[in-house]
Amino acid sequence: MGLPTDIPPNIDRIANEGAIFHRSYVVNSICGPSRAALLTGKYSHKNGFKDNETSNFDHSQNTFVKHLTAGGYKTAWIGKIHLGHDLQGFSDYDILVGQGQYFNSDFISPEGKKQSFGYVTDVITDKALEWIQKNQEEPFCIVIGHKATHRTWMADPQDFGKNDYKEFPLPSTFYDDYRGRPAAALQEMSIDKDMQLPYDLKMYETLEDMRNQHWSFKRMTDEQFQAYVNYYRPIYEDFKKQNLSGKALAEWKFRRYMIDYLNTAESLDRNIGRVLDYLEQNKLDDNTLVIYLSDQGFYMGEHGWFDKRWMYEESFRTPMVAKMPGLIKPGSKIDGIVMNVDIAPTLLELAGISTLKDMQGTSILPLLTGKKKSIQDEAYYHYYENGEHAVSPHFGVFDGRYKLIRFYKRVESWEFYDLKNDPSEMNNIYNDKKYKAQINRMKKLLQRKAAELEDEEALQILKQ
Repeated sequence: MGLPTDIPPNIDRIANEGAIFHRSYVVNSICGPSRAALLTGKYSHKNGFKDNETSNFDHSQNTFVKHLTAGGYKTAWIGKIHLGHDLQGFSDYDILVGQGQYFNSDFISPEGKKQSFGYVTDVITDKALEWIQKNQEEPFCIVIGHKATHRTWMADPQDFGKNDYKEFPLPSTFYDDYRGRPAAALQEMSIDKDMQLPYDLKMYETLEDMRNQHWSFKRMTDEQFQAYVNYYRPIYEDFKKQNLSGKALAEWKFRRYMIDYLNTAESLDRNIGRVLDYLEQNKLDDNTLVIYLSDQGFYMGEHGWFDKRWMYEESFRTPMVAKMPGLIKPGSKIDGIVMNVDIAPTLLELAGISTLKDMQGTSILPLLTGKKKSIQDEAYYHYYENGEHAVSPHFGVFDGRYKLIRFYKRVESWEFYDLKNDPSEMNNIYNDKKYKAQINRMKKLLQRKAAELEDEEALQILKQ
């Protein structure tokens, strides 16, 4: 998920020792499709995994992992992949079943399904480090797919309280009225109206409800569950006494949401540190490219929202940092547009393997080495899912300043933004005559990008 304002120390450590990407974007802001794009180097309409509701990933297609394996690399995916269980081309895998569970989750490996007891972030890291130890004498590539920080936030009990007294300024757009943006007005991802007190914030009327109504609690041992009871029941009792409503309730929910998020992120960052420490202690870090990125960005109260999905900046952009001594200058800041489909060709080029012809991404190696400031001028996006959170399907293009979006199905509309003058994307200026020339230019760009990428569904809609 997205990063909070204060970057956790070990993620920050990657940025300080390497590079932070200020304009890294995803082609489809939702977890399964984003991972499919990462693995294949292709947009959703080409890799076939458009949404989490109806898509099945075809593991027989080309992936960067298959060609690394064929090129002599040991390869593995450990943790969440959310693309089914019929993995192909990996030397090894040990993956969560679907989204997985925060506690005592089931994993599937070539040997079958087995439950692994413990907190999922620790378990995934344990499995990853064990695999690296076994394979570090040979060239290797491992994807460590953490579940955290996936909603709903479920922190490791040792991290309860670590962020409870922090101040969380309310985003300036928290009380957005969505004027001029009908798709934004239709959504069901409002912290105020849609965030559930029991499911999202662990505010249950009774312990029986807490134990039985949420699948995460059903997985816990008695000891794990009691730790949650000890932490959350006093919060619940205080909440009931306050008897909040209106804006006071919305802002209380936002604060608890942020606390739960950061408490959950503590374990993620701690375990990233474990991996970095292992690489250093075993003298692997000088010759290993480490990339940390998320499936997509995430709303931390901006526009009053939680979740992701939109082409608006908060979910379109994704956190990304990378380091490799000798390749990336420490403290680098990369401002060029980077897409998650660019990771696959980058890894193949770094390994000296020819990029696959059907990959649509572009290697970012020239950005990592500092030889180029930019490799592409536009970012193309297409979101397909038409169910959860009532987000209307849409596609669009961004040129670094202007963004044009075409919504369809739920809402038939256009949106246009000048991010230089409106970085929060509050003012849809599609009907502003002053921008007519820029809108026409961006429509031509959208048509061209859809054609180049062979997005036939978008091209058909543009004909209407």
